[in-house]
Amino acid sequence: MDKIKKNTLVSMLIKLEDQEGNIIDESEELMYLHGGYGQIFQKLEDELDGKEAGYTFHLALTPAEAFGEYNEALHIKELLEDLPEGIFVGTELDGEEEGIVYIVESKDEKYATLNANHELAGVPIVASGKILEIEQLSDEIAQELLKGEQQHQH
Repeated sequence: MDKIKKNTLVSMLIKLEDQEGNIIDESEELMYLHGGYGQIFQKLEDELDGKEAGYTFHLALTPAEAFGEYNEALHIKELLEDLPEGIFVGTELDGEEEGIVYIVESKDEKYATLNANHELAGVPIVASGKILEIEQLSDEIAQELLKGEQQHQH
């Protein structure tokens, strides 16, 4: 029986819940490439390493292991005159730093409140699910798969 290792394509069912048991996300099927590519939480990837199809998991993740700690510095109030015209609640604005995206949370006549924290930042979560199937890929195919995904993101 194959075991999950680097460049294994893993298909699994996964459910994310908060500590009270409220479902945050429940996907029918999630596929990821195993091997430290940052496609799933690192702690979960560590848990699945060496496992086989059919393995079930139930794993508690701290905020740092999941969507990150809540960062007050990413929750800011700005003068509307300093922001692009026509923004509304829900507008996404790129921050000064690469990869930081602010969402307009609220606005009044003079100010807008912006937040770049992930909506689940600071929330401990529980990930549970089952490995459906695994397929070992060659290094070449794995790299092609990763290149294709990076092109989709831009």
